[in-house]
Formats: sequence, C-alpha cells, structure tokens
Amino acid sequence: MALRRVLALAAALGRRSCCSKPSLPPDFVEALRAVVGAPNVSTATAVREQHGHDESMHPCAPPDVVVWPQAVEQVQELAALCHRSRVPMVPFGTGTGLEGGVNAVQGGVCFDLSRMDAIAELSLEDFSVAVEPGVTRKALNKHLRGTGLWFPVDPGADASLCGMAATGASGTNAVRYGAMRPNVLNLRVVLPDGRLLHTAGPGRHPRWALGGWGAVLGALCQGSARSPALCRKRAAGYDLTSLFVGSEGTLGFLTQATLRLHPLPEASAVTIASFPSVGAAVACTVQVLQAAVPVARIEFLDEVMADACSRFSEMGLPVAATLLLELHGSRHSLAEQQQQTEEIVQQNGGSSLAWAEGQEERERLWSMRHNAWYAALALRPGCQGYSTDVCVPISRLPDVVVETKQDLQASNITGPMVGHVGDGNFHCILVFNSQDPEEAQRIHAFTERLGRRALAAGGTCTGEHGVGLGKRALLQEELGPEGLDTLRSIKAALDPHNLMNPGKVL
Repeated sequence: MALRRVLALAAALGRRSCCSKPSLPPDFVEALRAVVGAPNVSTATAVREQHGHDESMHPCAPPDVVVWPQAVEQVQELAALCHRSRVPMVPFGTGTGLEGGVNAVQGGVCFDLSRMDAIAELSLEDFSVAVEPGVTRKALNKHLRGTGLWFPVDPGADASLCGMAATGASGTNAVRYGAMRPNVLNLRVVLPDGRLLHTAGPGRHPRWALGGWGAVLGALCQGSARSPALCRKRAAGYDLTSLFVGSEGTLGFLTQATLRLHPLPEASAVTIASFPSVGAAVACTVQVLQAAVPVARIEFLDEVMADACSRFSEMGLPVAATLLLELHGSRHSLAEQQQQTEEIVQQNGGSSLAWAEGQEERERLWSMRHNAWYAALALRPGCQGYSTDVCVPISRLPDVVVETKQDLQASNITGPMVGHVGDGNFHCILVFNSQDPEEAQRIHAFTERLGRRALAAGGTCTGEHGVGLGKRALLQEELGPEGLDTLRSIKAALDPHNLMNPGKVL
C-alpha cells in the first residue's frame, strides 16, 4: 500500500542492487557447499537476481548466495550455520508472491526449497496429506486424481503450498472451503537456529488402518496400510500452527505442511451474470450469501475488467459489472441452488443465466478469471501493475466497492477491479507508468485512501497477499501499538537476531 516507500526503495537498497557484491564471512560459501554439495550452491549474478524478486513491483534485492537443500536435515544444518555466522536467511518457493516477500533486502542466503517435493502421509480416511515446499497446488491435485479428494485453495498462480501457508493465501474457492489457515493441520518448521518444530506435535495420534474398506483405502494410499493422522480438533496449548500460517518466512522455514483435503463435488455448474451497475452486482453477492446458497465461488469484475478479460481471453462478455458464480453439490441439490441464484440475480437487474456444467467450458471461464492480471496489464502495454488487496466485512462491501470505484474515476487512474467478493476481498489492479512522478503520486495517494477506507469499515489492509515490504505502515494502523508490540515480542523470542527474512512485516 505504501507505494511511495516502494518507489523510493530502489535508492534505499542501492547497496543491495542486482549487481551488488557478496559480503559473507570468509569460507562461508564453502561451508554451505559442504552441507548440500557444490551443484546446489550458486553465487552467479543471474541466479541471485532471479531469486531477488517476486511478481511484485518491488525492486530487485538479490541474496549473496542461493542454496537448494533437498532434505529437512540439510535445512536444519544450513540454518544453524547461518545462525552461528549471523547471516540473514530468506525462504524461496516459486516466487509468485505479490508483496516482495522473497526480496533479500539485507542480502544473505536464499533457501530455494523447490527441490524438496515429497508428497507423503496421504490419508483418505482422515482427509489429509503432507507436502513439502516444492509441491505446488496443481501438482498435489494431479497426485490426488482418482482418490475422490482435492485441495481447493486456489490463488490463481500455481504456487508452492508451503508458500501459500507462509502468506496465508486464499483465492476463488475460499467462500466455501476457506483460506489456507483453516486448511493447514500441522507444520514442520525449521527454526532460525536449526531446531525442528512440529506445530501440532510430531506424529500426532497415529492410527492403524484396519482390514476391509480400510485396507482398500490403504492400497489407494500408495500401497501403505498405515499412515499417521491428525485429530480434527484440539485444545492443547497455544495454536502454533496458526501462528506460522501467514508469518511470511519471518519466524522459520515451513518444510512440510499437513493439509486438509475435501471431497470432490458430485456436480458443478458455473455461470456469468451481467449487471447494470457495480452496486447491483455487489448487492447481489450479499443477497446470495444471506440466502445461504452454498456457492463455491463468486467472483466480481467491474466493467473495465470485464471488457479487458473478454478481449484478452476472447470471450465476448458485455462491458458491464459482472459476477462469475460456481455451485457445487449433488445433481439434485444443484438444480435447487441454480433456481435460487437465478431469482436473486434477476431481483438485482442481472442478465439471464446460462449454466456451464462441462469441465472444458468451466475451465475456460476460470482461465479467463485467472488471467485478469495480464488482461489488466494489456490495457497499457509497457506499464507496471500493482494490486491492492483489501478485505472488508460483507455488510460493508457494497458501500466500500462503490466508493472505491468513484475514487478511481475521480483520480483518473487505470485500475480495473476484481475480487473474491464472497468473502469481502477485492483488488484494484493499478496500471501506471512508474517513470511518471505525478502519476505515481496519484497511485500512492489512492492506495493510502483505499487502505484506510477498508480499516475504517472494520476490514484489513491485506486479505491474502500478505504484508511483505509495502504494507508495514498500514499494519501498524490496523493492529495498533499493543498488537504490533506483541508481534515484535514473538519475533524476538523465535528470532532474536532478526535473521529470518528481515525487513518484512515488521
């Protein structure tokens, strides 16, 4: 949000520019090679630059060296080595973040965890699976084909699942299945000094699969008749798992996540509805939720975004405020849900609905939605994009969206709106010329107003992207001094030397 700070950061990071020279203790790189082997350590400028930024507009800040551990024991040994030498550490998954979370603003060692890609402990009876950081959302769901289960949290990008846990990611399915936090059951964390922590305890409540149907499920589970499992609720001490979800790599390395799986729906249907105004589309969203329609996805596009997506993906949508709605359920219940939805859409002046139930057509529609970022950038080729990420209570959503739309128009800003409005989260994708100081200032002023508008409505400055580099000032306003002091105390207890991803969140 604090875009002025973002644009000024390049100068402040001059000593950490993309051509900066390493400044590590003598023989430190050799010590890293001794742990993971020479092929898994790089100080090459191109490699460091690749690992010094994500998908955000924050300037490149490369690490001094990149390492590729392949086992949790190596992560522990590397972390202990960095801790003893007081060298900063930055976790790296797939680099798809949007808030500069991987930028090594103080240099140090980037831990690229992509080569740790085991999928283990799949329990069909307990609806859970354990994944390492190299496993992405799409890879997991491919692995689950034929089991009748899936992992529904879908931020759009094919991100690392442990990275999604680290940022508290969300996405289009969150309105029904929740964001990452309720879908993470346990985390295996390497702490800054190399110690290993299981946030819900190591191997909690192992159970042994029985014969009969249990044996069938065990055979499906890669031939294993036994697998550790986690109970569905617990009241034992502080919730350490939730503490590390959303910690953005500032408290430790998430080297394994045990995730909650969900049954695949028997039937699905998706539709597109156009509305006479932004207010009508958002009001329809609220009424669908109030009517307890078990909608799986409900996504909003303003008329600018609908037009951009339509042209980019060649879909032929009307230039109007638009909702994309998807329903999941049994075939019998789906018909009832469709009727309810159609009635509410018509009450709000929406278009008549045509439902797509075939997988190919549904995937085509959601591919259009997931390409919204690129569709927005295509409105002004050669310019940069910056995505806001506020989230507000559903009751305040119509007013906040309409006020934000009016603010965009009054500020003469190219900022198509898109959002997971079913849970109150929406984005303005601001497309602007970062070399134009006057335009950059208008963007900065708008993002500050939007963040404070969300806070005034009882919302948050970030619903799913995280704080990273750019939202630290707004985080202070959101939590207040006592909240921020508490976060600092937790950070100091776990990372007293401020080595884990320094400069982020706090």
